[in-house]
Amino acid sequence: MKKILLLGSGELGKEFVIACKRKGQYVVACDAYAGAPAMQVADECEVFSMLDGDALMAAVKKHQPDVIVPEIEAIRTEKLYECEQMGIQVVPSARAVNFTMNRKAIRELAHTELGLKTANYKYASTFEEFTAAAEEIGYPFIVKPLMSSSGHGQSKVDSPTELEAAWKCAAEGARGDIKEVIVEQFIPFDYEITLLTVTQQNGPTLFCAPIGHVQKGGDYRESFQPRAMKEEHLKQAQVMADKVTAALTGAGIWGVEFFVSEKEGVIFSELSPRPHDTGMVTLAGTQNLSEFELHCRAVLGLPIPEITQERMGASAVILSPVESSKPDYDGLEDVCAAERTYLRIFGKPVAHVGRRMGVVVCWDSLDADQVELRNKCKGLAEKVTVK
Repeated sequence: MKKILLLGSGELGKEFVIACKRKGQYVVACDAYAGAPAMQVADECEVFSMLDGDALMAAVKKHQPDVIVPEIEAIRTEKLYECEQMGIQVVPSARAVNFTMNRKAIRELAHTELGLKTANYKYASTFEEFTAAAEEIGYPFIVKPLMSSSGHGQSKVDSPTELEAAWKCAAEGARGDIKEVIVEQFIPFDYEITLLTVTQQNGPTLFCAPIGHVQKGGDYRESFQPRAMKEEHLKQAQVMADKVTAALTGAGIWGVEFFVSEKEGVIFSELSPRPHDTGMVTLAGTQNLSEFELHCRAVLGLPIPEITQERMGASAVILSPVESSKPDYDGLEDVCAAERTYLRIFGKPVAHVGRRMGVVVCWDSLDADQVELRNKCKGLAEKVTVK
């Protein structure tokens, strides 16, 4: 049995803890607030800001974990190098976490060092630099804080009249103490995918079937698997995912995002060194092993003989329209009455407007109508009301 220190205890962390408990592991779930989803299924929990390096190292000293698994971006990531020097396994690695928690670092690695195809981009740390970058990149463009998650601070800018609002949005949505933004060329892509990629301690790199997804404001709203794409494009994505994960080192699951254009080919977008929100569709049993089971096995060094596509799946999120300190839910009966459907309420203790509170996942055979399946899933998610 290994002791795992989980940094970040949201809905993805909760499913990871469940996978670990099924393998007999001991998990300490950490987050900035009490009662976070993963804390509800873990052995112990700690509440502190992971941007506080001293508090982070105090938790490490107290629990003496064998493994540290970061599940959020807002972490004093440089401390993880110290943890590795102490002999603690960091997932996937301290290098990977430090690079991927900062969009500037990962973009420079992917574009400059590895030569992966990306959108044109510029950085800005002042409004004046932001204005100059906008003129150089051209309209429309996407602006993102260098450190954020779930689409916070991200927006599409179509004209100079939107610059001030976009700059303010990016500043308010930034996590941590990095206030720089990336100004990125808007790619007229045909669709976007997440390619879940698994690197192993003692085995080859494996790929899940591509996951299609729809985002609003940079945040995931629905996903579906498998996403049909040309074999040549899938191969391009796999080659790029293999290159970037190998350069970052370590074992675990990675959510590698790509834009796909029939004209331009495959373009690298972003990468997360952990289970991906769009990968919640794997809870529908689309694969022989969910992304959480895959992450657990990779972290523990357990064999993954293969990843097979078992059925078609779709997911749709449940968002809160209200603020509530004690959220409750209507419509659960409607979802549970539907065939080939699972409902997951995350158990977040507080609801905010627009906060993701649950997900509906549906499945069917691989030869089913995917559009019908997606519409069914979205319709069921809309029946659940957060109150």
